Amino acid sequence: MKVALSTIGKFHSFDLARELHAHGVLRAIYTGYPRFKLRSERLPPELIHTFPWVHAPLMGFHYARFLGTRFNRQFSYVDRMSLDMYVSSRLPECDVFVGLSGSALRSGRRAQARGARYVCDRGSSHIRVQDRLQREEHELWNLRYDGIDPRVMEWEESEYAAADCITVPSEFSLRSFLESGVPRRKLRRLPYGVDLSRFEPRGQPDPKRFDILFVGGMALRKGVPYLIQAYRKLRHPAKSLTFVGSASPELIAALRARGQWDDEVRVVGPVPQSALKDIMSRSHVLVLPSIEDGFGMVLAQAMACGCPIIGSRNTGTEDLLSAEAEEGFTVPIRDSDAIAERLQQMADDPALRARMREASIARVKRLGGWRDYGNAAVAIYRSLL
Repeated sequence: MKVALSTIGKFHSFDLARELHAHGVLRAIYTGYPRFKLRSERLPPELIHTFPWVHAPLMGFHYARFLGTRFNRQFSYVDRMSLDMYVSSRLPECDVFVGLSGSALRSGRRAQARGARYVCDRGSSHIRVQDRLQREEHELWNLRYDGIDPRVMEWEESEYAAADCITVPSEFSLRSFLESGVPRRKLRRLPYGVDLSRFEPRGQPDPKRFDILFVGGMALRKGVPYLIQAYRKLRHPAKSLTFVGSASPELIAALRARGQWDDEVRVVGPVPQSALKDIMSRSHVLVLPSIEDGFGMVLAQAMACGCPIIGSRNTGTEDLLSAEAEEGFTVPIRDSDAIAERLQQMADDPALRARMREASIARVKRLGGWRDYGNAAVAIYRSLL
């Protein structure tokens, strides 16, 4: 069996590529990322094919407000379509083609025309569900939402229809496809792994404090306002809340205007993984209350560092936590009271935190890292043949 991959960026696709290469089945991986940003991906250079001529400029301009929404949307659309055209014109002989959703329809059909199987790799919920949840959230907060490009939604739905198989990372994602009418026989749940060599315990939380961590882009999609509300309800003499990841001055300003922002909150911006595992190890809990998140990879990373988690039902906690939920808690979306209740429970019970810390490390080790993810992916691809 030979497998070819396509991804507009990096995401989890390069983790998958390394595992496929270890199995001896990787034929090639195509990406819009420039080659110099892929030097640490631990793959033979001859297996990596790049088409950075649109994606690289987009990486620099995408968040430039002066360019406007219309320009950024069109640029992003051209980025996706041009990569797909590049891959479809150069696709090598393979048995299975795995294309990250949104930029692989032509390539997938080209692979099928050659007798290969086409796997649509979707990392989030069904794109219509993703758009609806985000639209609802912005309407609740009376904030502007431009929505997902209708052309991209139609393109992805064509990918779903054309693919021989759709892989999704969580039960939440799976449900979103079923609710959208996609046949169960076409879907495979394939939860992501975690690099256990990069994420491991490094130190202990301060027993006299209660330090809460959020990791990810600061956005309404991530449920940020509900975490802020819960933090303000928490009673503890030495509490803290730290945001790690890209900040959003617009969201902070909007929350401050509504009296929903707490000036005690610490926003540190992006940090390298080497520093992130230190922060995770010294935090008492990581909270990810996302409205829509196909699989919160930071949850598994935190657990590997011994940091218990609180995640919404739309983040993949069902796939991470044991049936007894010894490692953390699952809460409904948009429920600051539920988050606050669980935070208070942990803040008031150091023994519980200690048990959850040990259980988190043990659970992630049982689930396995990217190797187990790769084994499961190979099994799925072989079953299609």
